[in-house]
Amino acid sequence: MQEYKLFINGEWTGSSSGEMFDDLNPATLELIGKLHKANGEDVKNAVDAAEDAFDTWSSTPAPHRARILFRAARILEERKEELARLMTMEMGKILVESRGDVQEAIDVAYYAAGEGRRLFGETTPSELPNKFCMTVRRPIGVVGLITPWNFPIAIPAWKVMPALVAGNTLILKPASDTPVLSIELVKILQEAGLPRGVLNILTGEGKTVGSEIVHNRKIRAVSFTGSLEVGKWILGEGARDMKRVSLEMGGKNPLIVMDDADLNLAVDGIIWGAFGTAGQRCTAASRVIAHEKIFPDLLNRLIERTKKLKLGNGLHENTDVGPIINNSQLKKIAKYVDIGKKEGAKLVLGGNIIKPLPGYFFEPTIFTEVSPDMRIAQEEIFGPVVSLIKVQDIDEAIRIANSVEYGLSSSIYSGNMKNAFKAIERIEAGITYINASTIGAEIHLPFGGIKSTGNGTREGGTTAIEEFTELKTVYFDYSGKLQKAQIDIE
Repeated sequence: MQEYKLFINGEWTGSSSGEMFDDLNPATLELIGKLHKANGEDVKNAVDAAEDAFDTWSSTPAPHRARILFRAARILEERKEELARLMTMEMGKILVESRGDVQEAIDVAYYAAGEGRRLFGETTPSELPNKFCMTVRRPIGVVGLITPWNFPIAIPAWKVMPALVAGNTLILKPASDTPVLSIELVKILQEAGLPRGVLNILTGEGKTVGSEIVHNRKIRAVSFTGSLEVGKWILGEGARDMKRVSLEMGGKNPLIVMDDADLNLAVDGIIWGAFGTAGQRCTAASRVIAHEKIFPDLLNRLIERTKKLKLGNGLHENTDVGPIINNSQLKKIAKYVDIGKKEGAKLVLGGNIIKPLPGYFFEPTIFTEVSPDMRIAQEEIFGPVVSLIKVQDIDEAIRIANSVEYGLSSSIYSGNMKNAFKAIERIEAGITYINASTIGAEIHLPFGGIKSTGNGTREGGTTAIEEFTELKTVYFDYSGKLQKAQIDIE
């Protein structure tokens, strides 16, 4: 059993409270480690350290900041398998998915490091003679990062790497269910040469650590990935101090299958989208909207394939679906299955907690005869549950796709280019896949959604730099006289 401490001002230190909490393997319920539970005093100390480090770090040339990220990327590559196995033990996802999670962290580290020689602004002509205009990007200051449990190293890296290369100093609060991978990421950045105070990590409860991060006036921005309820609260509380708030808060993602689709390919996409990571992704394909002509055939193929999925410990190579993260989430999924049955949906497969296994396992579950207004078709379940909805044409499919409050990811399977472009133009989502599942974002492209999924910011790509910088407009007037824009124009 290992003890994991807080990281404040370049030192691993115990919490001020002296309290600890357990980190459990959700597949076996074995203890992975004990973690220190931070409190308000720890947050204050970390923020003070980050504030003290800001001037030096922000004035370090961006290419020099990037060198540290390049070194971290190489260390991540060297430790990929070790980190993937640790992730499977801590979070539960199967080993091949854990390797992909670590690879995302590697990719974003390299990509963000490359931005150290870019950080582009713009130049533009002035309306006045002997005057030059441009924009530059400046770091925001001390930034709070609050991350979820389902991508324990990828999502922290999505936030940490661009925020660092942009010149910010950071307070990272990982999810209490999967804090160890974030700790390992911090250790790697420390080994890569990150100066004291630039990155601090605090483990503990959201109601204490998260709340202190949101309310601390020295923290200029908060980036959050998690539930809609918490995101709304952060947005409201952050507004009191005019903080920059970036939110990514989940989805109820539609996967449309038209009558001209390749059904084998579509079933591949449904299986991966609905049951990959046991459905515990914000981009999970939780609604399949299928044309009535192919609906029976699609359903039969999906049931046949789903029955073959093997549940178990993600470290075993023959496992297809791993555990649910904790008992609370397991009960939530079971509750939604009961809701679906009471609403009149037909449970055609699964729907049960798996009792013989020691951990938190739920059967891959398929509902049919689902109407778009049912709760199982409207609310994010975050588990291996998919609802099938029958439609007559592409217009009805898109109307149903847009009938939820979220707008993160979407997908359409069709051989018709017209259908594809209708989906691109009319589906209300930040991401649309054509003939691919709803999951599979690449780090060099913007990631995020609309409506209740987010508040307009995007992670990934150059938009990640936008999330963690302020834009400053600069005017050079070398005319040697007072010139008045909009007035001194003949």
